[in-house]
Amino acid sequence: MGRDNRFQLEAYRAYTRKKRLALLAAAAATVVVALYAAGVGSIHLSLGEILRTLLGGGGQQSRAVLLGIRLPRVASGILVGGIPAASAAVMQCVLQNPLASASTLGVSQGAAFGAAVGIVALAGGSVNSASASSAVTITSPFLVTLCAFVGGSISTVAVIAISCLRRDIGPAGLVLAGVALSSLFSGGSTLLQYFADETKIGAIVFWTFGSLSGTTWREIAILLVVFLASMLFFLANRWNYNALESGPDTAASLGVATRRVMLSSMLVCSLATAVAVSFVGIISFVGLIAPHIMRRFVGGDHRYLIPSSAVLGGLLLILADTFARTVVSPVVLPIGAITSFLGAPMFLILLFQGGRFHGTR
Repeated sequence: MGRDNRFQLEAYRAYTRKKRLALLAAAAATVVVALYAAGVGSIHLSLGEILRTLLGGGGQQSRAVLLGIRLPRVASGILVGGIPAASAAVMQCVLQNPLASASTLGVSQGAAFGAAVGIVALAGGSVNSASASSAVTITSPFLVTLCAFVGGSISTVAVIAISCLRRDIGPAGLVLAGVALSSLFSGGSTLLQYFADETKIGAIVFWTFGSLSGTTWREIAILLVVFLASMLFFLANRWNYNALESGPDTAASLGVATRRVMLSSMLVCSLATAVAVSFVGIISFVGLIAPHIMRRFVGGDHRYLIPSSAVLGGLLLILADTFARTVVSPVVLPIGAITSFLGAPMFLILLFQGGRFHGTR
């Protein structure tokens, strides 16, 4: 018996070691890509210059470029990519739907519409016509975030209601419901543009493209607080999510309050996504891609899946943003278009595979 116990202990250690290595590899890749992204651009910064500037040295130009432009962009990319990716991993679990994410369920579009109302109609933002890199400046982040949360919550409540009332609707049905909600909010945004003046129309369109260029350190601090708070909530419920992987009935038999966990998780996902969208616009499909990639390396154990999805989401968004601003420099492509090009093939693959999860615990 003692030998069997030792064998099981070694097997478990090997099991966890593999998942930790995958998480560490993703984190290391994110650091490398972040340093590369901080150095490339119209003004090239070497790794030595970046490190010297971070340690308090470097020239005035290096400090202005790195601390004023590049690092805020990289930091917001890590946070804005991590929030929807971790949220999507949770959504896919509690809804038992591998196609669930903020973009496919209409949460991002609802939050975008709410934020646009806050920026344009409620004067939560101002138009900066003098700068092409930051057409919209958020002057009241709390108002805009509240409006985005309300818009995202409408989609969240609708999806939860549909999943509860029609348990036989299936994953594809929920995605179709998300498409309908996305269309509804897109129509609302169109009406908002119809009654706005030309300047505000340009601001709304630019904002819905998605951009990391307008975030300031103040907004990054808000994103960091939301990211950490949501991650603490998700990780505190990691065992509940693992139980839900076997189905709500099995989870309930293990003592999990399935309805409470689903409602509270979707609420946190909605709030976190709304905050991210309110600052950078719509960034599509990052949340859908990251969890499915990491499942192939860490399986369905949410102790590792949630943080690794967040790390990979940040990595993917930094890569997409770096590509968007360097491929046809000095023109900066809309990052939302780049992530859509990445996410659309993954979405089609999942549909052709019947929306099955990949990976094991």
